[in-house]
Amino acid sequence: QPGRRQVAAGYVIYGSSTMLVYTTGQGAHGFTLDPSIGEFLLTHQNIKIPENGRYLSVNDAYEQDWPESTRALMRRYRGLDGVRAPLNVRYVGSLVADFHRNLLGGGVFAYPSNKKSPSGKLRLLYEANPLAFIVEQAGGLATDGGRRILDIEPTALHQRTPLYIGSKCEVETVAEFGLESPPTSVERRKS
Repeated sequence: QPGRRQVAAGYVIYGSSTMLVYTTGQGAHGFTLDPSIGEFLLTHQNIKIPENGRYLSVNDAYEQDWPESTRALMRRYRGLDGVRAPLNVRYVGSLVADFHRNLLGGGVFAYPSNKKSPSGKLRLLYEANPLAFIVEQAGGLATDGGRRILDIEPTALHQRTPLYIGSKCEVETVAEFGLESPPTSVERRKS
């Protein structure tokens, strides 16, 4: 079933504090662990991601394997094409940690397809869909470059996908660069 049929999604992030972020389709909410009482307390009610981003989270190690359209998009995010001010690049290599920072502060997490992973790297059903549900409940967007993540009909349990997720304005920018959705595993078999 496509991700839009989810009824709940969430994650727990551990660091200087432990936080649970979740949605049941009624907004996204954050609960922080209070170790003195051993309970999670509502600290971020109805999270709203900033419409414009501050951060770009992307693994530049694959830049040489990206198609030119993806490289052009990253130049735009970095302000190198003269169209916009640059986003601050912050990437720790943890999907949830990078997503969480961008959810609270605004920005975009990008894991594009590349020559080595033409269908993308992240798993649609248990990585991209849950975070897409959360970000949309917070006012953001998620796409594979051509389709809304939550509209993709899965064809396999471990199906992979590219992912652009975060602030609305930053994810809408993806459409300007003609990125295409990767073929599904069924479409690949037909070709």
